[in-house]
Amino acid sequence: MLFEPRSGRLAAWGNALLAGLVSPDEAALSIVGEDAVHRVTGLPGEAAPVGLTLALGRLRALGVAGLRVALPVAGHPLGLSGPPEFNARALEAEEAVVCAGAALGLVPEVTEAGPAGDVHVSVVWHCLPVREAPPADVPSLGEAERELAEALREATVVLTRLDVAASGPVAEAALSAYRARAEAGRDVLAPGYPARAVRVLALAQRVDLLVSLAYERGHGGAVAASEMAARVEALRPVERVARRALVAAYNSAVEAL
Repeated sequence: MLFEPRSGRLAAWGNALLAGLVSPDEAALSIVGEDAVHRVTGLPGEAAPVGLTLALGRLRALGVAGLRVALPVAGHPLGLSGPPEFNARALEAEEAVVCAGAALGLVPEVTEAGPAGDVHVSVVWHCLPVREAPPADVPSLGEAERELAEALREATVVLTRLDVAASGPVAEAALSAYRARAEAGRDVLAPGYPARAVRVLALAQRVDLLVSLAYERGHGGAVAASEMAARVEALRPVERVARRALVAAYNSAVEAL
């Protein structure tokens, strides 16, 4: 339920590696996470797909100094800078990584196979040319934190007004998982990120969790079409703020360069 995009893991741990704060193996393992394997195709100088460790080294040799996240959706090209071909691929995946220091970007293609409970997930990152320009609509960390505080208040008001109760086994399990993660002190970002970025990311994930629960739950599970339309309309601005904050947090290591 917690929103941790693969592009976020790649950017965060890739930035830590580029800064010399983690080893290539540690970065690769952290990026793969619970997936089975990640490979990168289309890298300049590589004729075939390569593993993450080699890919990150190749990107550094190509002049990449940092990695930024893009989380675009229809009508909101958040974090993108073009060209249209790359934007279209990123929009289809709803995420991408954009390199700083080289005109390259990476878009994930996720494949799942296997029976329920034993799903094998593999990811191929497609390396494509990008336009070197400021990313679209990415706020500063300070701006994102202020927007999030207001969004959290708005989300609470909206859920109350729409009579969407964040209760029941699914909601309780999601909230318990969030609390356990926070209490365990699990790193939500890689080494090298400022404390404010960690705080903003954790709060953005909390807001995203509340929005997800609101979309999934209605009056006893039955949601009329008009009620769902009202819910989506009310929560869309809150969801947009959460995505902007996620991008600001992941990108803060590059903006500090």
